[in-house]
Amino acid sequence: MRNRSLLILTTAVTAGALTLTACGSRDDKGGDSGSGDGVTVTIGLDAPLTGELSALGLGIKNSADLAVNTANNKKYVSGVTFKLVSLDDQAQPSAGQQNATKLVADKTVLGVVGPLNSGVAESMQKVFDDAKLVQVSPANTNPALSQGPNWASGDKKRGYKSYFRTATTDAIQGPFAAQYVFNDAKKTKAFIIDDKKTYGAGLAGTFKGEWEKLGGKVVGTQHIDPETKDFSAVATQVKSSGADVVYYGGEYPAAGPLAKQIKEAGAKVTVVGGDALFSPEYVKLAGATAAEGDIATSVGAPIESLASAKEFLANYKAANYKEAFEAYGGYSYDSTWSIIEAVKKVVDGNGGKLPDDARGKVVEALQGVSFEGVTGKVAFDEFGDTTNKQLTAYQVKGGAFAPVKSDTFGE
Repeated sequence: MRNRSLLILTTAVTAGALTLTACGSRDDKGGDSGSGDGVTVTIGLDAPLTGELSALGLGIKNSADLAVNTANNKKYVSGVTFKLVSLDDQAQPSAGQQNATKLVADKTVLGVVGPLNSGVAESMQKVFDDAKLVQVSPANTNPALSQGPNWASGDKKRGYKSYFRTATTDAIQGPFAAQYVFNDAKKTKAFIIDDKKTYGAGLAGTFKGEWEKLGGKVVGTQHIDPETKDFSAVATQVKSSGADVVYYGGEYPAAGPLAKQIKEAGAKVTVVGGDALFSPEYVKLAGATAAEGDIATSVGAPIESLASAKEFLANYKAANYKEAFEAYGGYSYDSTWSIIEAVKKVVDGNGGKLPDDARGKVVEALQGVSFEGVTGKVAFDEFGDTTNKQLTAYQVKGGAFAPVKSDTFGE
């Protein structure tokens, strides 16, 4: 068992500034971060830290932890020590909303990283916005979160000024997948399946729209309950449909078994999905043989290929985290750093102190944040969406995902 000393925070308002004094610190490698004296600013984090999607969630947490530790070691914001508090939502909207309420109640929290799931984000946005507490997701891709429910018709309206994200949206990801599958993989007959969740259904919808525009044929559609793990009925439907590709809108815990059962049913298809399939866990669950040739799209460029990510990769390795940074590690680091940059702007603009209305000021400052991050240029448009609209298609080759095509889309 690791020894932990208790962190005690005392709060006072002096000379128009919020002053927090930290006494003691937690010794928790890869967990909650924060040390030193002076003003302590808490950055909250919400992600699935347990359950089937925990591989992605823990990668998000570790990467945020690394950003906080880096800022503290560099004394990046004069007089400010950052602390990370991580909460587990288990990929459940109800848990996410409870976590949002808990983070809002902690007045030391000036920003939140997360969540992973778009459906969880829906349950959190109003809670954070009402409290003027900034939220930056490294992984949400549903366009409606930032552009409103009528975004597809061109009626784009930002609902929550406190919501930002460093991952590009499914308005681009779905069509990118359709273009790659039709033009590069030369598939023509698609069977489209989704898990009826916010992310999965939305992504499948944008794929379908572009697929039909390109001239691809939809030979079947189906919805599944991702909790059942028995997909024999839909596997039979896929085989009899004559499809040469299955597009799945959903996440790897169901996608892996689904792909395995479809292939076992005798269907000669390539299974394709979005960023929630881009994980070694997908290959494990499907089995290397069944997964071979399957395709996943994901946000950004392969992080190992980016000069901007070299320091992150080296530091992550040196930190000895037990879990991999996974698909969203770089985006989590950049999400965390964007909050740190916003806090710095607020502090620097207020004589080196945090103002009483620090939360609202951080929201305003984050809108104008711009820096070279792990994943490239980090900045936000009028909807709070990232201006980095690069995507990559990956294919399972020899039991692991390998990049096959990257593309950058216009503003």
